[in-house]
Amino acid sequence: MGTRRYQQFSDHQKAPSAFAAIYSKGGIPCRLVHGSVKHKIQWERPPENIPYDPLLVTFAEGLRETKHPYTFVSKEGFKELLLAEGARDKTIPLLPKLIPALKAALAHTEADVFDRGLTALVQVSAVVGPFLNDHLKQLLTSLSKRLMDKKFKDQVTSALQKLEQYGGKETLGLIKSKIPIYCSICS
Repeated sequence: MGTRRYQQFSDHQKAPSAFAAIYSKGGIPCRLVHGSVKHKIQWERPPENIPYDPLLVTFAEGLRETKHPYTFVSKEGFKELLLAEGARDKTIPLLPKLIPALKAALAHTEADVFDRGLTALVQVSAVVGPFLNDHLKQLLTSLSKRLMDKKFKDQVTSALQKLEQYGGKETLGLIKSKIPIYCSICS
């Protein structure tokens, strides 16, 4: 009988994530600039001049990354696009595409990924305000689960308060429908 060769699992390289593959091929119009203390990203052109579709969605998907430089580039790129002039009008039509990526980050088992997802959700809420309300229920289940964990309770409570602040009265009703123990910032 011939000798069979079995390749060890450690010999297999895990396929890169979609974000990592796009970044590695130069599909993200920015690069990481290593500073002695703080890193930053350098854009090929001003963020306000870059099409948000699909870039903002790609950054949102990258929030689930667990390796450097992808973690930093996705988080910073997402934030900087949302801070750019005209971000509100460019972000609102992308909400249906952003929500699944944010939901996946919020449901992730790694705390750092959850943190990035929560921060991104608050950033989106600050930019689009009540336009997020139509999509909020999809995200509240993950927040409700993390609210029960002492490690995340204060962070999630703070995020919910910001969502209420940016989203208005309707947001409070949505939060209360999924998280009855939530106390409004207005009460």
